[in-house]
Amino acid sequence: MRYENLNQLIRESSSSRRYFLSLPVSMQLKLHEHNDYIHTADELHRRTDAILKYERQVEISEYYHF
Repeated sequence: MRYENLNQLIRESSSSRRYFLSLPVSMQLKLHEHNDYIHTADELHRRTDAILKYERQVEISEYYHF
């Protein structure tokens, strides 16, 4: 099912809410920054994975930069 945004998704889908609340608060805050671009559970999972991948790339980049 497609929702208007992340807020509506986690408000109306208990499985998405459980997943979202299982994430660290820092990730929850980052996902809220993408509120208007998350409409489905699949998009929530993919956006979480994309943020994690980006953060790992930044860490690697910073490690090799010094």
